[in-house]
Amino acid sequence: MKKVLHIRRQKAGSNDAYWEDFIYEYKEADTVATALMTLPVVWEHSCLQKRCGACAVVINGIPRLACDTRLSSLKGQRVVIEPLRKFPVVEDLLVDRSSMMDKLREMELWLNDDAVPDGEKMAFEASKCLQCGLCLEVCPNFYVGGKFGGMAAMAPTARLLNKAPEDQQPELSKIYDQNIYEGCAKSLACRNICPAQIDIENLLVKSAAASIWKIFRKKRKI
Repeated sequence: MKKVLHIRRQKAGSNDAYWEDFIYEYKEADTVATALMTLPVVWEHSCLQKRCGACAVVINGIPRLACDTRLSSLKGQRVVIEPLRKFPVVEDLLVDRSSMMDKLREMELWLNDDAVPDGEKMAFEASKCLQCGLCLEVCPNFYVGGKFGGMAAMAPTARLLNKAPEDQQPELSKIYDQNIYEGCAKSLACRNICPAQIDIENLLVKSAAASIWKIFRKKRKI
């Protein structure tokens, strides 16, 4: 069985993209990642087990993980593979997603004191985030350099909202409101694109509720 891989390519340091076709003979279990590993194309990958999110690309117009997309599942003989569009292209399918990490550092999403694990479902759900950027790719409100951090920033914030010590809660709620709540239009375009199948809608509702409640509780104490 054969597939024609129609890949959008771009040389490092150039703004000009071009397309190149590769014919790949595949087996039933082969994924897009399996094929890419045999081609002279620059792309990013690591675990190839749907755990790291490194191999995020756009396949036939849909943002997906290359390691989680079987060639046999794709209709037609032609497979169109492109880099993520929301991030600067480094070369071929490799993009610079450092803006996601920069946003997390800007928001200072870490605890200064120990938190006690309590089995909270929201924290467990948020911990599944791969930081792959697929949610940002389909988000109409996210752009690199913008204030809105998207669901990639939402997940680690949600993990901390119910874990932060009392003295950190007001500041964390403020960070959530400014970088996530105020920028999210609730289009939920990210809902069905997450490869980790995070319940994003539920996470949004619970995080917003936790943030608002902590602000309210602080005002009641004043």
